[in-house]
Amino acid sequence: VHLAESGGELVQPGGSLTLSCVGSGFPFSSVYMNWARQAPGKGLEWLCGIRSDGGVHYKTAVFGRFTCSRDNAKNTLYLQLNSLENEDTAMYYCATNCRGDRCATRGQGTQVTVSS
Repeated sequence: VHLAESGGELVQPGGSLTLSCVGSGFPFSSVYMNWARQAPGKGLEWLCGIRSDGGVHYKTAVFGRFTCSRDNAKNTLYLQLNSLENEDTAMYYCATNCRGDRCATRGQGTQVTVSS
């Protein structure tokens, strides 16, 4: 299993960003995929999970601001972040096999920093 996230950068409060994750080495199109993040000094926080058919489950706190989607033809998972706040600063990961805030497999992560 290989997961490669990209798209993180420095963004101002109120801004938007789209993260990507390319999966390989496993049947991506049939696997339930997740996004999670880890802020400095804090534990992993699950954000959303998406079924192979595109159905999405969100953490209540991010519902309406974040959008999780996938393109199975490209083996790619996306996370659109809107109305970003300083508290959204974190390393963002795509992951498989998550239970609560624990995920068995994740990529190297992509850093999102929200700051003016």
